[in-house]
Amino acid sequence: MVVSEVIDSHGNKAPSGRVWPDWFPLLKAFRNCDKKKTVWQLISTIIPYFSLWYLMIQSIQQGYSYLLTLALGVVAAGFLVRIFILFHDCVHGSFFASKGANTFWGHFLGVLVFTAYEDWRYSHLRHHGTCANLDARGLGDIWTMTVREYESASTLVRLQYRIYRNPLVLMVAGSLLSFLVGNRFPTRGGGARALRSVILTDLLILAVGGGAWAVMGWKTYLMIQIPVLWIAGIGGIWLFYVQHQFKGNYWARKRDWTPLDAAMQGSSFYKLPAILNWLSGSIGYHHIHHLSPRIPNYNLKQCYGSVPALQAKEPITMMKSLACLRVKLWDEEGKDMVAFN
Repeated sequence: MVVSEVIDSHGNKAPSGRVWPDWFPLLKAFRNCDKKKTVWQLISTIIPYFSLWYLMIQSIQQGYSYLLTLALGVVAAGFLVRIFILFHDCVHGSFFASKGANTFWGHFLGVLVFTAYEDWRYSHLRHHGTCANLDARGLGDIWTMTVREYESASTLVRLQYRIYRNPLVLMVAGSLLSFLVGNRFPTRGGGARALRSVILTDLLILAVGGGAWAVMGWKTYLMIQIPVLWIAGIGGIWLFYVQHQFKGNYWARKRDWTPLDAAMQGSSFYKLPAILNWLSGSIGYHHIHHLSPRIPNYNLKQCYGSVPALQAKEPITMMKSLACLRVKLWDEEGKDMVAFN
């Protein structure tokens, strides 16, 4: 083990005396951006996405069954999830070496995923700095109560929490509510930059939507945009849920919390089939992402294969991930996520 002064998600010093494993410096080699890979990811993601839009427009205008449109929409939603991952890399400054390029493409991709770049950057970086910290919950994470908090809460709060944690609410309804409604307003505490970003993104979404409306008609536009955004949103929220809500998880009070434990124990390794891993930009290697967010998505798998200590993390398979739906509360005494009963 070594004492580190350089390890932090975004280059800040770790707290004094914090101990990091001696393998941690190995991660630095995977932070370099590869411009060719970055450009290819943009091309191989955005062009298929818009091509699918063209096919969906034609399927509606040519009078084909709407089921065909929805089938194409499911595939398009997969690409939209991937677009969000590229947007996410821009937020961390890991997609391009240039800050200006990350900002430009972050705003551009943000319009496609209905998310303001600077506003989401504010809340998401807070999530990375406070992940699994019981004394810093409430921003950029999923509402998680402890057993003690739940038992001492009022009947109304318990009911609100149960409704919120219901998968139909959190993911199915929450998908459209989050991306269509919630993202139209700035995060509290985000400041003027986040507010300007939300206003700019909202105006661009209106402009793009208005242009599409004029070209294809409002009915065709809504018949495509709503289901694609909805399905992609469900997929994205599910990924985020499994990344931090699972048996064997880690939460700690501020005095005991460490970023190493938050990454290696409080973030999952979601092992997905190859096509889903590609569409999700390898974000299943989430323990690595929290250890070093500056690693581009296309280097995560290679990093995992090169550092044996990272492979000690027990993976969650797709089948096992379904059990994550049962965990609702953090048991401080038992040190694990538990169900309501």
